[in-house]
Parts: sequence; structure tokens; C-alpha cells
Amino acid sequence: MGAMKTPGVYIVEKSAFPNSVVEVGTAIPAFIGYTAKADNKGKTLRNKPWRITSMAEYLSYFGGAPVPLFDITEEQPNAADDPFYNLQGKDQYIVQTGGRYFLYYSMLLFFQNGGGPCYIVSVGNYKDKIEAPSLIAGIGELIREQEPTMVVVPDAVLLDDANCISVQQAALAHCNKMKNRFSILDVWGGFKDRQDPSGDCVDAFRDALGINYLDFSAAYYPWINTTVVQDKDITFENIANRDVLCNCLRDELKLPDATDDKTPAKIRQQIAALDAVEEETEEKDLSDDDAAARVLLNKSLIVMSPLYNTILKDIKNLLNLLPPSGAMAGIYTMVDSTRGVWKAPANVSLASVVSPAVNITHDDQEDLNVTTQGKSINAIRSFIGEGTLVWGARTLDGNSLDWRYINVRRTMIMLEESIKLATKAYVFEPNDANTWVTVKSMIRNFLTGIWKRGGLAGASPEDAFSVSVGLNETMTPEDILEGIMRVTVLVAISRPAEFIEITFQQQMQKS
Repeated sequence: MGAMKTPGVYIVEKSAFPNSVVEVGTAIPAFIGYTAKADNKGKTLRNKPWRITSMAEYLSYFGGAPVPLFDITEEQPNAADDPFYNLQGKDQYIVQTGGRYFLYYSMLLFFQNGGGPCYIVSVGNYKDKIEAPSLIAGIGELIREQEPTMVVVPDAVLLDDANCISVQQAALAHCNKMKNRFSILDVWGGFKDRQDPSGDCVDAFRDALGINYLDFSAAYYPWINTTVVQDKDITFENIANRDVLCNCLRDELKLPDATDDKTPAKIRQQIAALDAVEEETEEKDLSDDDAAARVLLNKSLIVMSPLYNTILKDIKNLLNLLPPSGAMAGIYTMVDSTRGVWKAPANVSLASVVSPAVNITHDDQEDLNVTTQGKSINAIRSFIGEGTLVWGARTLDGNSLDWRYINVRRTMIMLEESIKLATKAYVFEPNDANTWVTVKSMIRNFLTGIWKRGGLAGASPEDAFSVSVGLNETMTPEDILEGIMRVTVLVAISRPAEFIEITFQQQMQKS
């Protein structure tokens, strides 16, 4: 208060308590990829991080699913690049030739597995070719955002293996630079078994990724078979070369040349209609009558042709084969909200998932979980009577005793960011004992609350953490002259019981 010059009574209020530390959000992922649109009432959202809280908001700002196109071909696709199906009893294959983007489907998995608020960075639309520089630039746009705590780039695995690794390395470098977010990676070609003739996808991933910033990321294998794409989402309009489809149907139904049989005549009529509709697929807008006719034609083909049903089922299965990063972002969010960021996001079942693309056994997981190089890959496994579970909780820095576990790394990010933002209020305050006591009390109160909720290990607060600040304790006189206040915080973060050993031994009969 100012100098007292007039006689009277003056009231002086003093703060009795230190500021409180507000716990920052821990499960706000940022998804980077390609969308149908990127528009907010006429204003473009391309390459602009945009916060949403539901799938309805995603559809409003970024549009719906891509329109996938498939070819029926006699030439066997390259199994090293893309999954495909071999038509039963035929030397023909179903392979996707267009509309292959993963962001939309990953968003469905995210919200169905407990996801909440998140950021979307649209780097292009479905007419654009997926390119590594665009995805890397999208990651760079997140530098201006403080809130995101996870980075997910599901479209990266649609690049070739070298460019996919470049995008993933950019995500790792970004997380290390920001120090407040964690990257969830997919294994390129993770739909294949490790004994696939094209090579071991896990070893290739480990060899190419490098050794930098591994503690800010986790990877999951294999890909997963999901249910996000339903039967109603697939029709003959998703088959690009419908002339081949028509020939397959004629061959399957063995249509006679005579027209006196009513049933074959009707079937011929349906196939002729299928042939005729092919030229109309490029039209942007269909009349209600045309749309209804196509729906009726699709239903008629489903009733008459088992082969047609098989083709649609194979297409649906191919579309439902997805990388797991979107689902894992949802799992992180769900575990954080129900148990806390200090609970390992493992031994949790995946929703809207039928099975992992590769069945991993106990022995198979040994090399995934523990390696001499330390690049642990978390397994997604199927257990009888339990469904599909996340069965790993390690970062890619699996040999580090400091940062081996995902929950340890993410808990430390939360503590550091929360205390950093709260302490910012004391920048330029006097660097003396009063400020030291206030800062120490503020941090102790915050850590005590975290300990009570189970976030720190120890029977008492003294066992769980300690906070030190002061002259000749954390600072020298030279530090004070240079305007530096040093605070040392020690925390005992709980680690998961990854291996449980139960010892059995016989004892002598006592009665």
C-alpha cells in the first residue's frame, strides 16, 4: 500500500495461501491426416489444428468417409504393400485401388474406445495423394498448440516404408521438442505375420526408426480387424471394374442362352442393369429414383448371388483392417479418465475389434517386449473368453529404467507441465525466502493430492516425493545474482507389475 499520510485506519490484506497447481489434461490427442473437407462455415481449416469433442463435430467440420474403390484382377498383388483377398475357387484377387485413407476410420475407433476432446489437422482431401512432406508439415503446425498431449498419424502407414518412417521420426522429434506430448506409432505392414516371405515388419521398423527420442513414443503390433465398416456401407458402387464383376456373376450363375426360363431371365435383367449403371457413377448428384434403384439392385444381387456376397464381405474385411493407433488413443483417454494417467494403458479390451490381424502367442511376444536394442513393441493379443486385449505397456525406450513404461513417461509429462504452468506466476517475483516457501508449499500441496489419488508410490507423502528450494540448498549466491531460482522435485512414480511371480513349494504334513 502507499505511504500513510492522513490519520485513520488502514486495511491491509495479505495472501495466506500459495497458488494452487492445476493438473493439465493428459489425454488430448492430435490426429494428422486426410479428410473429406476442412471447412468451418466457409473458412478453410486445412493445416490448422482444430479442436473437436465428438464424431458429430468431426463430420460437421471434416466430412465423412472416403469412397473406397476396388478392382477384381487376375494379377496377384504385391503382398508386401497392401492386404488383398483371393476369391474362393478363382484365380482372381480383390485389391483396393482408390479411396484408401485411415484417418476417418481411426476417429471412429478413437471415440468407440472412450475418446473425448481431440485436435484434427487436415493436410489434404481425398483427391490428394498421401505425401510425407504434407503429414510432416501437419505435425509442425502443432507447435503453436499447448493443449495436445498425444500425436497420432494413422495415414503414415499408407506411404511406402521409408516415407512412413520419416513421418514417424518427425513425430518423435516434435514430441521431444515440446516435452509435453507422446506419440503413438503403428508398425508399417503390421497386418503381416513376422514370418511373411516379404520380410519381418517388426525388425524392419526397429532397424529404420533410429535411436533418438524413443522415450516419447510407443508402438503397437499387429493391426486389428474391426467392425467400424458395416455391410450397409459396401455396394457394387465400390467396385471400379464392374465389367469384370458382371462376367464373374454370369460365370457363377451359368446363365443359359434361352430366355424362356423366368428366373434366369430376371437374373440377366439384374446383371444388365448392373452393366448399365456403370456409366452413371461419375455423376455427382443422383435423383431419388436413381438412388432407390441402386439400393434395390444391390439387394437383388445379394439375394441371387453367393459370389457377390463373398466379394462384398471381402471388401468389408479389407476396409476393417486398420492400424491400432486410433483405438489406442481412445484407450489412453479412457484409462486416464477412469484410473488416472499413472495407470498403465494395458490389460484393457479393445471395443469394435474382432481380433488382431496376427495371432501372437506367449513365446512370440518375448522378442516384441524385451530386446537387446530396447525397442519394445506392445502386443495386441486375443485371449480365450476375454477378447482382444492390449498386452504391453512399454515405450520404445524399453531398456531405460527411467522411461521404460508408458505411464511413467506420461505421468512425468503431466507433473512437469502442471508445475511449470503454475510456477510461471512467480517469474520476476523477489528471489528470496518468502517466494521460496510459497513455491515449495504450492508444489507440495499438488504432489500430496496426486499421492492421495494413487499417482505416486509410498506409504506417506515423505516417501512419495520431496521438494527442495533455497540458498545453499539448490542455489548458490551466484545463481541469485543471475536471477535464477532452482527448484528440485523428486517423485516416486508407481510402475506396473509387468511380471508377477508366484512361488509354490510343498511343506511337511502338520496334522
